Amino acid sequence: MAVTPGTTPGTTPGTATGTDPRLPAREPGLAGYLADFRRRMRGGELGSVPVVVGLAIIWVTFGLLDSSFLSPRNLSNLSVDIVGMGMITIGVVFVLLVGDIDLSVGSVSGLVAAVFAVMNVNHGVPEPLAVLVAVLAGTATGAIHGFFVARVGVPAFIVTLAGLLGWNGLMLYLLGSSGTIILDDTGMVADLTDDYYHGVTGYGIAAVGVLVLLLVSHRTSRRRAAAGVPARPLAEIAVRTAVLAAAAFTAAAVLAEFQGPPLALLIFLAVVVGLDFLLRRTSYGRNVFALGGGVEAARRAGIDVVRVRISVFMVSGTMAAIGGLFLASRLTSVSQESGSGDLLVNVIAAAVIGGTSLFGGRGTTWSALLGVLVIQSIASGMALLGIQVAVQFMITGGVLLAAVVIDSLSRRLQKAHGRA
Repeated sequence: MAVTPGTTPGTTPGTATGTDPRLPAREPGLAGYLADFRRRMRGGELGSVPVVVGLAIIWVTFGLLDSSFLSPRNLSNLSVDIVGMGMITIGVVFVLLVGDIDLSVGSVSGLVAAVFAVMNVNHGVPEPLAVLVAVLAGTATGAIHGFFVARVGVPAFIVTLAGLLGWNGLMLYLLGSSGTIILDDTGMVADLTDDYYHGVTGYGIAAVGVLVLLLVSHRTSRRRAAAGVPARPLAEIAVRTAVLAAAAFTAAAVLAEFQGPPLALLIFLAVVVGLDFLLRRTSYGRNVFALGGGVEAARRAGIDVVRVRISVFMVSGTMAAIGGLFLASRLTSVSQESGSGDLLVNVIAAAVIGGTSLFGGRGTTWSALLGVLVIQSIASGMALLGIQVAVQFMITGGVLLAAVVIDSLSRRLQKAHGRA
């Protein structure tokens, strides 16, 4: 068999050695990137585009209606308000990725806050130990849910609905007749949403984040190129890094005009990045996505389906616990209303609005960040305009319905193009 100079057997001229010829070729440069972007949009691979566009529309609209919406003070408050709900939403994302649902996260967050308050305030247990026990209690609730779902085979909807009722009842029992426990406003938990970093700290954190992204992206691109699979060109990495740098330094500048970046936001971003690495860069994360793509296929691929399903409920319980502590920190109290109200609806809505599929197999921790930003931005804008909560619920419901419709249409397009 004749071989064209510059190629190896099994390859075609103009392709990299070892590259699968079935993979779509991409032209180099900006034109190639735009062409690939259009191809993915037509194929239903929308990613975060809809929610980013929606968030931009929300911010521009409220900014025009009330100039204080985009003020440093309001944006700083918004960056703290998203953390408690955002932490809980991350756990919901993990459960949705495998095609299940967790309706107990609101009650678990309230229960954990009550456990911490009773131990620390009523019984004098040191805060670090009380926090540890409370978070482990959240993990334990997730393990119980996962056991009944994965081992016993009870539908997740029923198990977590029972958890919603049962854990809420236990919280009310722990709080007792008083119903409200006031936290120490100078304690470690209260400081979670009350500490800010002044000076140039925000710019330094932004610079480190941009540098890490640049190094990781470049290293990943080199490894993919060495393996003979499509990799991002250096120009694209530079553009992506420049966009992130502009966003990061703008955020640092805006927050610096008030009190600087809040500790709660920095912790939240660290959790988002860390768990995103877990999902996208580890075998465990690949198992989670595989399970969301199909239980039987994952089982035949050798994945321990039971273990993975239990683990995502444990992650959900743990994140609900952490979120509950942040919510208690924001109010410096725990009451019978903790974890109730519209919290459950909002965290599930945030996960879906952020781009996590209700059908499983698609979503990231960044979905939680984007979705909760949408939810809290609507709430913040409505409060500034003095619009009643009923209208906020209607608008949030409409946004949620639009997100689910986009998700369904996206899956239909991907199936039509053979990508789902």
